[in-house]
Amino acid sequence: MSKIYVGNLPFSTTEDSLRALFAPHGSVDSVALINDRDTGQPRGFGFVEMARADAARAIQSLNGQDMGGRALKVNEAQDKPRGGGGSQRRW
Repeated sequence: MSKIYVGNLPFSTTEDSLRALFAPHGSVDSVALINDRDTGQPRGFGFVEMARADAARAIQSLNGQDMGGRALKVNEAQDKPRGGGGSQRRW
């Protein structure tokens, strides 16, 4: 299983429209669009999970493709570093 990062999405993108975009490249296991924690507004990126071979084809085909007037950024998702959040003051 591969997790794919999809960035520069139009704010009008739905999970169904993102699934439909990736479906011709293989079986889509999950789709998640990310919203701002405070406002609930879309942040313009999301994640798609699909089989590794299908994911490689989808990344190759969809990176740079136009969606709603925006060039998509599609690549393999990187693990988010643990810890880090917020600053720590040392007196």
